[in-house]
Amino acid sequence: MAGQRHTVHTVIDSPYGPLTLVAVDDVLKGLYMVGQRHRPPEESFGDPDPRPFTEVERQLDAYFEGELTDFDLPLRLDGTPFQRGVWEQLQRIPYGETRSYGELAENLGKPGASRAVGLANGKNPIGIIVPCHRVIGSTGGLTGYGGGLDRKQRLLVFEGAAAEAPATATLF
Repeated sequence: MAGQRHTVHTVIDSPYGPLTLVAVDDVLKGLYMVGQRHRPPEESFGDPDPRPFTEVERQLDAYFEGELTDFDLPLRLDGTPFQRGVWEQLQRIPYGETRSYGELAENLGKPGASRAVGLANGKNPIGIIVPCHRVIGSTGGLTGYGGGLDRKQRLLVFEGAAAEAPATATLF
C-alpha cells in the first residue's frame, strides 16, 4: 500500500539487559530498555525481523566492547521540533563527557528551558545511541533517566564520565 510504513523489531542482549530495536523502513527509530519509562507498547514495534539491524548490532557490540565511541547510523527521530533539537544536542555530547540540562537549553538558545530539555531528554526514543545518559543536573548529580539511575550510572562509569559510586537521585 502506498504511504504505509513497514515497522519491525528485534531484541538483543547487552550488558544493560535486553534491548528492543525498532526500525521503520529499515531505519532505526527506537532502542528501548526493559522497564524504560516512555517505552511504547509492544504492539507498536511491528513484526519480529532481525535483518535491518545488522549494522546497529555491530556498532552496539563495538561500543559495549569499548571499541566505538561515535555511532554512525541513519536514525529516524520522531518528535516535536523542540524534542528533535534536544536530541540533536545530545548527539553532540562527546563520549566520556557530560552536559547539564541548563547547558543544553543554552545551546538551543532557550536558557530558561532546562525543565523542558529534561522532559524531551526523557522521551528520547533511541537510548544509548542518542546519549541521553550523558546529561546530568546543574550540581553534577545524576537526575532521572528513562532506563533507571543505576543504568545511567553504569553507562557513565563505563564511558569514564563518572566515578564508581552509588547513583543518587536528584530531582530537577
